[in-house]
Amino acid sequence: MKIKLKRNLCLLLLGFLSFAVLGQAYETAFDALLKEQQDSSGPGKVVLVAKDGEVIYKKAFGKANLELDVEMDTEHVFRLGSITKQFTAAAILKLAEEGKLSLKDDITKFIKDYPVHGHAITLEHLLAHTSGIRNYTNLPQFTAEVRKKDYNPEELINFFKDEPMDFSPGEKHAYSNSGYILLGRVIEIVSGKMYGEYIDAAFFQPLGMKNSFYDYSSKLIPKRIPGYQKKGNTYENSDYLSMTLPYAAGSLVSTVEDLFIWNEAVMGDFVLSTKSREKAHAAQVLNNGKIIDYGLGWRLGNVQGSPSIKHGGLVNGFTSNALYLPDGKIFVAVLSNCDCTRSLDVLASKMAAIVLGKPYQWKEIELSNKQLESYKGVYESEYEGQKMISLQDGDLMYFNRGGSKSKIHPLGKDQFRLGNSLTVLQFKRNSDKNRASFELKGLGLPVKYDRTSSGTIPTLKAIQIPSDALERYTGEYRFPSKFIFVVVIEGNKLYGQVGRDKKEIVPYKENKFFAKEIDARIIFSLDKDGKIIGLTKIQNDKMYAEKIK
Repeated sequence: MKIKLKRNLCLLLLGFLSFAVLGQAYETAFDALLKEQQDSSGPGKVVLVAKDGEVIYKKAFGKANLELDVEMDTEHVFRLGSITKQFTAAAILKLAEEGKLSLKDDITKFIKDYPVHGHAITLEHLLAHTSGIRNYTNLPQFTAEVRKKDYNPEELINFFKDEPMDFSPGEKHAYSNSGYILLGRVIEIVSGKMYGEYIDAAFFQPLGMKNSFYDYSSKLIPKRIPGYQKKGNTYENSDYLSMTLPYAAGSLVSTVEDLFIWNEAVMGDFVLSTKSREKAHAAQVLNNGKIIDYGLGWRLGNVQGSPSIKHGGLVNGFTSNALYLPDGKIFVAVLSNCDCTRSLDVLASKMAAIVLGKPYQWKEIELSNKQLESYKGVYESEYEGQKMISLQDGDLMYFNRGGSKSKIHPLGKDQFRLGNSLTVLQFKRNSDKNRASFELKGLGLPVKYDRTSSGTIPTLKAIQIPSDALERYTGEYRFPSKFIFVVVIEGNKLYGQVGRDKKEIVPYKENKFFAKEIDARIIFSLDKDGKIIGLTKIQNDKMYAEKIK
C-alpha cells in the first residue's frame, strides 16, 4: 500500500514538474517572439494564452500611456474593434433561439423603410458580410469631420442606406460594417433595450465579464487606456472617433482575461446552444457554391492544418485579435493600444502553433534555375482569379493580381514559402509529371490554382504625361483605416508612399495610374471644377481615400 502511494505521489510530482518545465519553455518562446517586435518605449500590448481551459501565459509589454509614462498592465481595458461582431452575432443567434426573430427574416421586417432595391436581404446575409450593402466606413463622405460627430443608430443607418448596393445578396463576400450597424438596430428593436444595455445584460453580467463595456466616452471605465497612431517614426494620440459610429460593429471594450471568459463560455455552450454555435462557426456558402472563410460573426482559418475560429479588430488607436483552435483547446488573445500594430493574426497564430507543438519553422533548399523555370506560368482559381509565377534574376516571384509581388522560397519538393509570411504554396503534378496546380495554404482556407498557361498576365501600357501636369496629383490622402497615402514627384516620375514604403505609379489613362512594382491601380477623383479631391486604390478590393492636403 505504501509502495503504491509513493508511486502515485512520484507520478504526480513528475507530472507537475513536466508541466512546469513545459510552462517555462512556453514563456521563453513567447517572450522572445514578443520582444523582437515590441518597442519598449512605445505603445504596448497584452497577451493571454490558454490551453485546456487554463491560462498558461499572460503578460503586458510597452506603455499604456505615453504622456504619463505608465507601463502596460494585463488588466488594462482596450477597444476591441471588430471583435465586437462576435457579441453582436451571438445576440442575434440568442434572440433567434428565443423565437423573437429568424436568421431568414428580411431586414425590412424590422427597419420598414430600408431600401433593398428589389432584393431579399436577410439577417444571415448581414451576419456573413454577403448582403451587398456598401461599407459605410469606406465611403468618401465618411470624412474626418464626420468621424467626430455623435450619431444615434437611426442617423447612422441614414448615412449609408441610400447608397447603391455593391452586389446581389449572397453573390459575394465583402466585409461591411454597415451590416452590423443594421444588426445592432435589430437587437434594439426586438429586445427593447439599447445595444450596449442588451450586451451587458445578456453576456457581460451573467458571465462575470466585469471589465467589459460599451465604450461610452462620458462613462468612467476603470483601467481604460488611450490609443495611439504612428506618423513616420513618432507616435501621436490617435485621431478622435466618436464611438457612436462603430456601434454594434466595433464599440466594445474589454481585457484579455474577459475575452478568455467569453471564449470559454461560447465553446462550452453557455452562451448559445450547440446547434447555434456550430452554425456561427461554419463556413458560409455563396450562391455560386464558393465556400468563404467566414461564419456568422467569426472568421475561419487554420494554424498548421488545425482549424481556427477567430476575429481581429482595428479601430482608432487600437488593434486586436482573438483566436481559438478547437482541436487543441488553445486560445490566444492579443490587444494593442496602437492602430499601427499590424499582423496580430500572424502573432497569435505563431503562439498557438507553439502550444500545438507545430511551431512555424522554415528551412530553405537550393534549386537550379532550370528547376525553378518549371514552375513558371499563369495559375487560376475558379473564384479567386489569376496568379502568375515568374523567374526574375534567379528568384521565383509570385504575382498576386491585386496584391504585391513576393519572392517564393523553396522548402522542399514542390513546396515554397510565400515571402516572409506563414503561407505555403504546395505544387501538384499531372500524369506527365508537369506542374498542373498549386494549393495556397495560409492562415485562411486553402485555395487551389490550376495552371492555365506558361505565359504571363497581361499588363497595362504606360502613357506619357508632362511632369508639370503630374503636379496636380501630389498631396496627402487618408484611407478610412487611417493610413496616409502620400503622392510626390521625384524627377519626372510620380510616387505613392505609405510610411517608408514608396513605389512608382505610372499613368495609363487620364487620372488613372498603376503601381510599377505591385499589381494595384490608383484612380483619382475630381470635383465638378476638375480639382482632385481623392483617390480610389484597387488592390483586391476598392478603397477610397480623401485628399487632406
